[in-house]
Amino acid sequence: MGYKDAWNLQTHLVSARHENRVATDVVLMMEHPAVFTVGRRGGLNDLTVSQNILKASGIPVIQVERGGRMTFHGPGQLIMYPVVDLRALNIAVTDYVENLEEVMIRTADNWGIKAERNPLNAGVWVDGNKLGSIGIAIRHGISFHGLALNVNLSLKPFRWINPCGLQGIGVTSMERELSSRVPMSQVRTTVKGHFEAVFGVELVTTRLAELPADCSPISFCILQNPQGRSLLDSQFLHSEARCACATKDKEMMQEQAAKMRVRKPRWLKRSLPTGPRYEAVRTLLRKSRLHTVCQEAKCPNLWECFSRRIATFLIMGPRCTRNCRFCAVERRPTSPPDPEEPARVAETAQHMGLRYVVITSVTRDDLPDGGAGFFAETIDEIRKRTPEAFVEVLIPDFQGNCEALQTVLQARPDVLNHNLETVPRLYPTVRPEALYPRSLELLRRAKAYYPAIPTKSGLMLGLGEFPEEVEKTLEDLVAAGCTVLTLGQYLQPSKEHLPVERFVAPEEFDAWKEVALGMGFSAVASGPFVRSSYHAEELHEALGRGAQP
Repeated sequence: MGYKDAWNLQTHLVSARHENRVATDVVLMMEHPAVFTVGRRGGLNDLTVSQNILKASGIPVIQVERGGRMTFHGPGQLIMYPVVDLRALNIAVTDYVENLEEVMIRTADNWGIKAERNPLNAGVWVDGNKLGSIGIAIRHGISFHGLALNVNLSLKPFRWINPCGLQGIGVTSMERELSSRVPMSQVRTTVKGHFEAVFGVELVTTRLAELPADCSPISFCILQNPQGRSLLDSQFLHSEARCACATKDKEMMQEQAAKMRVRKPRWLKRSLPTGPRYEAVRTLLRKSRLHTVCQEAKCPNLWECFSRRIATFLIMGPRCTRNCRFCAVERRPTSPPDPEEPARVAETAQHMGLRYVVITSVTRDDLPDGGAGFFAETIDEIRKRTPEAFVEVLIPDFQGNCEALQTVLQARPDVLNHNLETVPRLYPTVRPEALYPRSLELLRRAKAYYPAIPTKSGLMLGLGEFPEEVEKTLEDLVAAGCTVLTLGQYLQPSKEHLPVERFVAPEEFDAWKEVALGMGFSAVASGPFVRSSYHAEELHEALGRGAQP
């Protein structure tokens, strides 16, 4: 179906839904002929080629009523347009968008493609390349437009624009990731199933002609694909809206709404840094066969740090032996650590020109020393190649192994970091395989063994902790000799992880910073986006100056 025809159909359905001429939510699934669309914040400045090239291609450009900027649609891209009354569904806009993302993530996973969210930008991504987009518009509380999943789509037109206004960002497709075409009919069926599961509804196949005649122009009685052939009945679906007529379904929707995550506030929205530096760092890490905690833990600062040629190296593989409920890193290591990895880390850090290198690891309880020897060897390799660089390590608890801790300290890192993560009361929920006293004792011993090495720790806020518990935890850290502190907002990596209990305002983070300084910390970074290694170099410099970043 042509884009303008689909647009007119959606607006008629929105009006019909609002006026209760259609008593159900409606989901349209289709493909479009090639077209560029420009959202409310976009314009021709999103082009990377001259308008003459676009004219020569014959691909039209259409201004549309939706969020976002400029993008491309074409055959081989599955479009889903849910016309949904968000108030009847009792769902916030941000949760609705995340549910659409979840549908695409689960669909990609069915084909073995690991897609994920970008905390700063809607849509789903594979290794920094965009696989699926989301753009919605809302009238009368009814959402329309929706998602676009790249299945077998030609990606060439994306090179003529900054997709969604993002410079230097790649676009991918399921076909590209798998190096083979994917049957669109199977993808449609899979998307339908995941939509039902995620939203808790049943989609019932119908033809447009079966809807009330006054809800749409007669020209839209049969949906058609880009080649003009009639689509099968299964390509036009509507939700049965059972919550309006059955008590148990209404209760189910209310229960689902009660489980929705807290809506993200405005201060957690930020522009996405883009450009060639980001892609250069990502490419270098991939070629070096290295992992970063930025990528594995889905850090919201990844785009900014990569654009500044900064990365926190994750050694000993991308899989962890523990199951912390806040962490996005995958579980169950499948192989021993790579003995060549320390040298590759040092070589990559040298190639990137890093003056400050941060090394962390997954927890490897399966190793006799917990991986302490790998930390020490990596520090040594960096010293050989870049002796002027500072090295900070963020270590696990080594299950309380004092010899393992001494192995790391004997390599003389410039900063030793071990995060408490949360207050003692929440450990059984947040860190069920860790012990608060053991982590605190590690910091105390580190300071006792090597007093000249600054110790650092961090907490996440927003997990349900009380202010007095945070204050007591900070007192414990000071008593253990910890001098550097980071405080940041917990962000839920996926629906399988702990929900956010509260979003902490920037002003409250500022207040906690003052409290911590008053307690005796020498350097404090506190803010919604602060993470353990975020601006670590600046924090270390501030420690040396006795001032705050």
